[in-house]
Amino acid sequence: MTNVQRDVMNYDVLIVGAGPSGLAAAIKLKQLANDQGQEISVCVLEKAAEVGAHILSGAVIDPIALNELIPDWLDKGAPLKTNVSEDEFLILGQAKAWSIPYWLMPPLMNNQGNYIASLGDVCRWLGEQAETLGVEIYAGFSAQEMLYDEHQQVVGVITGDMGRDAQGGETAQFTQGIEVRAQYTLVAEGTRGSLTRELESKFGLRKQSSPQKYGLGFKEVWRVSAEQHKAGLVQHSIGWPLNADTGGGSFIYHYGEQLVSIGFVVHLDYANPHLSPFDEFQRFKTHPQLKSLLKGAKRLSYGARAISEGGLQSLPDLVFPGGALIGCSAGMVNVPRIKGSHNAMKSGMLAAEAVFHALIQASTQRVPVLLDYPNALKNSWVWKDLDAVRNVKPLLSMFGSWGGTLLGGVEMWLSAFKIRLPWTLVHKKADHDCTKPASEMPVIDYPKPDGVYSFDRLSSISLSNIAHDANQPCHLKLIDKNVPISINLANYDAPEQRYCPAGVYEIIRQQEVSYLQINAQNCIHCKTCDIKDPTQNIVWVPPEGGSGPTYLGM
Repeated sequence: MTNVQRDVMNYDVLIVGAGPSGLAAAIKLKQLANDQGQEISVCVLEKAAEVGAHILSGAVIDPIALNELIPDWLDKGAPLKTNVSEDEFLILGQAKAWSIPYWLMPPLMNNQGNYIASLGDVCRWLGEQAETLGVEIYAGFSAQEMLYDEHQQVVGVITGDMGRDAQGGETAQFTQGIEVRAQYTLVAEGTRGSLTRELESKFGLRKQSSPQKYGLGFKEVWRVSAEQHKAGLVQHSIGWPLNADTGGGSFIYHYGEQLVSIGFVVHLDYANPHLSPFDEFQRFKTHPQLKSLLKGAKRLSYGARAISEGGLQSLPDLVFPGGALIGCSAGMVNVPRIKGSHNAMKSGMLAAEAVFHALIQASTQRVPVLLDYPNALKNSWVWKDLDAVRNVKPLLSMFGSWGGTLLGGVEMWLSAFKIRLPWTLVHKKADHDCTKPASEMPVIDYPKPDGVYSFDRLSSISLSNIAHDANQPCHLKLIDKNVPISINLANYDAPEQRYCPAGVYEIIRQQEVSYLQINAQNCIHCKTCDIKDPTQNIVWVPPEGGSGPTYLGM
């Protein structure tokens, strides 16, 4: 614990992150307290400038958790307006597309009853519901460190300083971070969170689990012509432009006023360091199928973020002394369904119930570890949802896109008939360990962007509404400043130049000297560098609160 004297705020419960899980937990806590006439103070810290600004998802939303949390959500104006009316699954070749009859798809892939929406807009609405119940939400505050007591129990967080310059000195606008203390802390910071990594290391939360696996997801929102728009249409595809050894696929969702979400996911266990996920996404949009859709359309927004894909076998221990991991901090995504918000919300609700009961018992018996939460999760529909697809991601890693998809589909069909195979496959390698030396892999020649369907990184991130003061400490830390040149460039041709979707990393060559330039002001907080760096030399930490993208309608 730091010895610096700071201002202190005290609450019963602190929640780090105003995403689906964090807000669902906050709402559930207040509902339980109100139902039983209890006073429980709840604080939510959000690093983005406003709730929803860092949220990016497809998104086709399964409302099962929302139905439980706020049954009258429709009457309360939840931004879920477009019902899924049609599902389509495509296999893409370079110039053609083949539609797979949907009756061949496992039933769990059916999206009937789900809604196409902006998850950022849903989170903004959830934030409003939480504040109506008395939850205190503070946007623009990044949680930088965990707080521990003398027994090494978590007792809250320290927020980041504001107003430091690039060298770490205090400017005229300097404001010291504060201590936010609570009896229980729920960490809901999303995929590959910095506090989660700290807690996993300190408490050994990953000792019994497989390495977490990740994907990098891209999304653009376009406004298309009325003739091309089919409200409620959900399309997914595999195949071109990715080869059989590189996992991933696309989504296209029609919703709203002639809006289409176009997305592309690349699994980060790919081997070729020459591969650029961003350029694969741009190339995907030049397929004739996409050109037809986007003719005369306007690109409105762009973003990218990492996705937790490991499934049940990659879940860490969910509880630690004084708190719990919820949502994508733990990893709740159902990979074949490309859905996680419903599981994230339910995990937050179950954690809230465990915290509430612990607080009620506190007068007679302190409950340092919230064991009721993981026990409840294992008996919930979340566990069933993830268990049914637990082997799909390992099969994709073992057998590639085609073999893995076929074998995973067979297992999902078996689960539809209540047949559960008696084994759970493990993930053998972390994604960064899958990268092979550049000399062993083919160079990929990507076409130049045409400015109509495909674009470069800088013009894309201009649509992400980045607010990032360049005169602040760099939040992308290098453990060893020599590694980017001596190892990454020498052995892997500096893959950070290609896996970053925002042009943050550049190799600058001046005469006989090369060095890595970090354009931290471009960062859109996807955290891919923290995941895919071959030597794990790059560490992502939150920048000054309020920095990063301000996604609208994403």
